Amino acid sequence: MTDRRRVILESAARVIARRGVRGLRVTELAAEAGVSTALVYYHFRDRPGILRHALAFIGDRADRYTETGRDGLPPGPAGDPRERLERMLLLEVQDLPEVRENSAAWGELRAHAVFDPELRDELAAAGAAWTAEVAELLGGVHPAASADAVTAAAERLTALLEGLSVRWLSGLTPPAHARELLRAAVRVEVDRLAPRRTSRFD
Repeated sequence: MTDRRRVILESAARVIARRGVRGLRVTELAAEAGVSTALVYYHFRDRPGILRHALAFIGDRADRYTETGRDGLPPGPAGDPRERLERMLLLEVQDLPEVRENSAAWGELRAHAVFDPELRDELAAAGAAWTAEVAELLGGVHPAASADAVTAAAERLTALLEGLSVRWLSGLTPPAHARELLRAAVRVEVDRLAPRRTSRFD
């Protein structure tokens, strides 16, 4: 990605987070990025193109900060799927500008799709990819669990995280408490997927 293209996408995420999708105007985006409107159109053709690429950028940026992490969380072990899962979810609740901006922009894009199907397919694909990533880690914790059970657990965890993101971004839930709730949810889901032990009297 060229530097100019990255700057435009960073600016698009900022504008969407602040003003929502309906508030994204190409002239304002160009001013935020410090480029001409012609350059924005050169890279992204039209407003739907800007939104599609901004969505992909937000997803890629989340992948980066959930891999590296900051905000006092220790580095995650490479081989333990449960710890990797917990760490990935917790890093979505870092009280850092790019994480807050990313979470707010993702929420605005989701809300926009309720009334305008323009981005619905792309959002569905991004959500499905995220659920699949969580499901893969859950499957690594309990390989004998059924695919349906693992997918349902992943859907519950990602839905919880999306709801908690709204709450901590708006100040209703402190980030530390949101993390506690996520840790507890991971425990519940992992325990639920564990094979049931039967005694000889069952």
